[in-house]
Amino acid sequence: MAENRIYNFSAGPSMLPLEVLKKAQSQMLNYEESGMSVMEMSHRSKAYDAIITKTQERMRSIMNIPDNYKVLFLQGGATSQFSMVPLNLLQKGTADYIVTGYFANKAYAEAKKYGEIVLAGSSKDADYSYIPAQQELQLNKDADYVYLCANNTIYGTEWKYVPETNGVPIVADMSSDILSKPVDVSKFGIIFAGAQKNMGCAGLTVAIVREDLIGHAKDFTPVMMDYAPLADKDSMYNTPPTYAIYILGLVLEWIEQMGGLEVMQKRNEEKAKLLYDYLDNSAFYTTTVRREDRSLMNVTFRAPNAELDALFAKGSAAAGMSNLKGHRAVGGMRASIYNAMPLEGVQTLIAFMKKFEEEHK
Repeated sequence: MAENRIYNFSAGPSMLPLEVLKKAQSQMLNYEESGMSVMEMSHRSKAYDAIITKTQERMRSIMNIPDNYKVLFLQGGATSQFSMVPLNLLQKGTADYIVTGYFANKAYAEAKKYGEIVLAGSSKDADYSYIPAQQELQLNKDADYVYLCANNTIYGTEWKYVPETNGVPIVADMSSDILSKPVDVSKFGIIFAGAQKNMGCAGLTVAIVREDLIGHAKDFTPVMMDYAPLADKDSMYNTPPTYAIYILGLVLEWIEQMGGLEVMQKRNEEKAKLLYDYLDNSAFYTTTVRREDRSLMNVTFRAPNAELDALFAKGSAAAGMSNLKGHRAVGGMRASIYNAMPLEGVQTLIAFMKKFEEEHK
């Protein structure tokens, strides 16, 4: 890989496109003859207004976001949305949560502080190795919303369908698969995502919120947790994460230049197929995720025992790859192959996997 860089398989913060980093580098000291870095700019300046406006326009265009949705640039990470969603959406007082992994479970636990939260579906019975089918969901037509996590970074599963909810708004945490493929935004009430996986650097959370869901926050909701004032001020109620928004803009420009989300999906499917095909034909490595629910973004696998898992993580780091150790909750290995991961990175990983298998089988 160019520039003496390693292949970073981290689940987040993850690698960024080299083109984005180089452009940010070239503009670091003097953005477009402004005489200053973007990170030094007033968020009220004309120069920065052009940056945030263009970033939102690109987000709307690339994701084909309908006009009746607000695009909000927020702080607090995706985890802040675990509270923000129920504070803003619980009107009748009940919501359905589908728990398919670690972060969906955290959101479920947090929401219980604010209302009657029902477990409408779960894959915990099989260690979160699958996504429940529509007929397995116990959904309430009178719920305020249905919550799901679209892609599960830790266990390596991904929703391949949008559940039918009889008109109940769907809230989707898309932190780890946003911008990886086309999405019909109109099928969701809220989509939110932390930026540090597919969108840019840490510090920014993007929320795409249908307008009719704004303005109903509980009376005790802190102002920075209420979608209404944030939407009313176009994400400028206070100082937004200015540099992270700028990086998102560069990433969106890169996606645009690459050909859009259809091209991203094709690239991601090619990378994932290469890695999953190797795993399926190996008697050494195992992956427990149900085939039809496998994530395109986070490929989880393990060697025959924990000692070999540890040796794999150490050896892969020495071979120019980082963060292949699995999450502490599940162990094993995890290769996060987001948009910015080139095909060559996956090929390098597979070459190492073959060598490791030969040495330890």
